[in-house]
This record gives sequence, C-alpha cells and structure tokens, in this order.
Amino acid sequence: MRCFLALPIPEPLLPPLIAVQEAVPVGRAVPEDNLHLTLAFLGDRPEAELRELHLVLGQRALPAVTLALSGLATFGGRRVKLLAAEVTKVPALVALQREAVRAATAAGMALPRERFRPHVTLLRFGAGLRDADRPRLDAALAPLEGLSTAPEPVAEMRLVGSTLTPEGAVYDTLAEYPLATGSGTG
Repeated sequence: MRCFLALPIPEPLLPPLIAVQEAVPVGRAVPEDNLHLTLAFLGDRPEAELRELHLVLGQRALPAVTLALSGLATFGGRRVKLLAAEVTKVPALVALQREAVRAATAAGMALPRERFRPHVTLLRFGAGLRDADRPRLDAALAPLEGLSTAPEPVAEMRLVGSTLTPEGAVYDTLAEYPLATGSGTG
C-alpha cells in the first residue's frame, strides 16, 4: 500500500488555506479532508512493514509541534506542478520529521534522503501549469503573498494510506500517534 507519515492541519489554519484555493482560478484544489503536511513519504509498502512501523511508532515519545503558515510557493520548476502553503520550519517540526524517518528506518524501510521543505499542497496543475494560465495564477497570488498565521498545536501524527484514482488520491488514516503536549515551537 502507498503510504506516508503526516500531520493533520489544525482547524484554525484551514480557513486561510481554503481562501487561497478559492482565490486561484486555475488548477485542481486538494480536497479539504486531504490537506496535510507530509513528514515522510514511505511509498508502496507491504502490510508486514506497516505493522512493524506501527509497533516502532507506538513505542516512541513524539515531540510536541505547532504549525504556522509562512507564505506560498510553487513546486515543479519552469513547468509549475503545484501550489503550496509554506509552513514555518521550526526546530520542533524538524525534530519530529527526523523522528518519523528514524522510525521508518527502524522498521526496516529504506527511504531516499530528501530535503525537508514543510508545506501543505493546495492546488495541483496536472502535467504542469499552462503558459496561458500563468498570468491568471500570478494575478490571484499577488494579494495573497503575505499569507501568515500564528502557530497552532498539532495533536497527532498519522500513518496515511493513499489510493490513486482518476479523480485524485483517496486518503485513509491507518493509525494515529499522539504528540507530546507543550509549546512545540522550539
């Protein structure tokens, strides 16, 4: 099963994310229920590995963390593939991401080394944003450049299964792992 470890988006952060989606006239919006911050993409994994990961995570104390939005970014280079809200990269979030990767490694999963750039995908542009749509995207984003929120606590990390369909990905939460309580900003 195709899986990832992620953080759900705290309720107070959803309205500004949805406002961005509604303001942009191009692309396909990620459904509100699918909005998340990926900590570790695990890829296709057999159930035995997922059970082992579940056991490993169940034995770990996961640090407290908060999420704060800090701007918008496009991904995909010249041929933009998606629009995302950037999340402030605080030490607590980096520590949780590293702990998620360590847990996957302890469960026997070999993950590619990737730079952690915390973000929430908002819109997808399929094979890439068409040149004709670029001015519409830029015009919609200009008044939204200052997107910023106060930090909000996150209660848990989730193991999520992803099934690809022609209409987009369908996500199922397979397990939840509570995070410690505290500030999570350091």
